[in-house]
Amino acid sequence: MKIISLQFTVYSLQMITKTYKRVLLCLSFIIIHLSFSVAQTVSSAYQPGVTTEGAVYFLPKTAVTVTVQVEKTTYTPGDFCQYAERFLRIKDVSPTPSVGYRIITIRQDAVAVPDTAKRYAVKFDARTSATNVRLSDDGILLGINTERSEVRDYTQPQNYPLTSHLSPLTSKINPRQYMNEETLAAGSTAKMAELTAQDIYEIRESRNLLVRGQADNMPKDGEQLRLMLHQLDIQDRALTSLFIGTYDKDTIQQVFTIVPSESNYREVVFRFSEKLGLVDADDLAGVPYYILIEDLKTVPSPEPVDPKKKQKPVYGIFVNIPGRLRSTVSNAQGFIVANEFPAGQYGNVELLSGALFNKRYTTRLRLNSLSGAIEHLDAELPK
Repeated sequence: MKIISLQFTVYSLQMITKTYKRVLLCLSFIIIHLSFSVAQTVSSAYQPGVTTEGAVYFLPKTAVTVTVQVEKTTYTPGDFCQYAERFLRIKDVSPTPSVGYRIITIRQDAVAVPDTAKRYAVKFDARTSATNVRLSDDGILLGINTERSEVRDYTQPQNYPLTSHLSPLTSKINPRQYMNEETLAAGSTAKMAELTAQDIYEIRESRNLLVRGQADNMPKDGEQLRLMLHQLDIQDRALTSLFIGTYDKDTIQQVFTIVPSESNYREVVFRFSEKLGLVDADDLAGVPYYILIEDLKTVPSPEPVDPKKKQKPVYGIFVNIPGRLRSTVSNAQGFIVANEFPAGQYGNVELLSGALFNKRYTTRLRLNSLSGAIEHLDAELPK
């Protein structure tokens, strides 16, 4: 019995030793696997309150801005407008103030806005190089391990200088400062208009004599002649404005932003009236201007995602494979302007492998801030 017990005890120790070795081997595989997994850059669909040690970023989608420049013209009748035809032979001078508008230019540009359907969370880990995540002010992913100055900012609309269509500054000059004492002392408006008209004709005669070189006191050089002609021209315009009135012009600019919600999107972007200028899209006082945004279908449609299926964490960074859109502005008379732009919302989302961002590489990633596509990617092995 003692011999049998001893043999059983030895056999039991051998079995325990083999089992212990197997457990250690399994634990080693588990630890190695966990170490490899944690060393990857982990991205997942964002869940509020879950990502505490990382960054939440959006991929962009394209919005279209329509910049409209409108010229506003304000007409102010002159004090002697009713005598314009009588003394200056100028017909159809209106005695009524008026305001008019006309469209100068219509331009289109693309801007990036966050796509709330493409919101992701990237988890930071000391054993990866993806800890320097660069975001725009709106949370759009611009790059990893890159400077923001390297990325062109498409999140702000293009700023165009106002087109100048200014008339001579006759409205800012008081024409009465060019009237002589006799004109200012006249007892009636009709008499003032008559004397002013006589001064205008004298100014024009003096200018003609200077141009022909027949004036009694001709200037000594060309620069003096130019100054004299300029002063006579100012006086002529100032006094004539008392009859024909003044036209003050100003340029107004307004930007409309349209975010397409479907593949073929059409709406009234604004309305325009020659009397009121730019009015709201639902104001029937103006003529409608339409915008049509079309998906050019340059990228195949993505596979549908089952919303009930739980999204597991994946290793890497999500980027856009953008499509393209065509935006056209038109009115009842027809086409006005059309442009094509890249559009992330009409493309696919792909995963950039997280293995690029482990400690073995120094990886720099720069995305196009308008489309969300890869603009620059390099990975350097440490020296």
